[in-house]
Amino acid sequence: MEMFVRVVDLGSFSAAADACGVSPTMVAKHIREIEARLGARVLHRTTRRQTLSDVGRLYYDRCKQALASIEFAEASASELQASPRGLLRLVAPVSFGTHSLVPALSQYMADHPDVTLELTLDNGRPRLLDDGYDVGVLVGEPDDPNLVARPLKPYRRILAAAPMYLARRGQPTHPRELADHDCLGPSYWRRYDHWRLVGPEGESCQVAVQGRFSANQGNTLRVAALNGMGIALQPEAVLADDLAAGRLVPVLPGWSLMPSPMYLVYAPDRHPTAKLRTVIDFLLTRFGVAF
Repeated sequence: MEMFVRVVDLGSFSAAADACGVSPTMVAKHIREIEARLGARVLHRTTRRQTLSDVGRLYYDRCKQALASIEFAEASASELQASPRGLLRLVAPVSFGTHSLVPALSQYMADHPDVTLELTLDNGRPRLLDDGYDVGVLVGEPDDPNLVARPLKPYRRILAAAPMYLARRGQPTHPRELADHDCLGPSYWRRYDHWRLVGPEGESCQVAVQGRFSANQGNTLRVAALNGMGIALQPEAVLADDLAAGRLVPVLPGWSLMPSPMYLVYAPDRHPTAKLRTVIDFLLTRFGVAF
């Protein structure tokens, strides 16, 4: 098609051949292949001049449009590779996404104003390839060999309670003492009535816990702790502001639930777009493991 358009625009096979760096014989071969495929002549040729046939004139117009569309598509793809732009879809666990990822992404959006972010919060395992996400955050070990998994800082859950609760019930000095306290855990953990905690020196302690209140949402348990209903075991990011403001007090500082591995996952791509490349670099810088 490009060769045919060159012939028409330049007026001869020889001129088109010079412009394309091929022989006039090769140009003629291209034109014959077009005519064979269409089943009609596109050019009337004499020894002195060539003119478009009716079929050739229609075909020329459509070729110009098609080639312009291809040129635009390739330019757009190159632009997407060079500059971050377009829609970027992410998926992450609810607590991490709300309290850690969203504040960080505000900076990414400020740095890349042509990128639009769509974040889905889901505590299930992300299905990037099935659901069309570009990037996901996974708590737990990856099990999809079709994804790239880059380690992030482990996901830690710590203990905290309101000053009013600790004034009433006392501050535990060892994890074993949690058995005598009201412990606020997710309702879906109720079948696991033991918390395995890890200490500052790497020592571990498994303690049977109990409590009169449970909920299926982390922020609800945080609010329960703020109202003096017990000791909450929640992600660091969920409790950080309340601890900084003194609304909650650390319980057993240095101890936490066994940290969970966390990964940034995405599909492999030998030529990633600029938006994908930059968001991966940004998230690894902000949340990645330091070596």
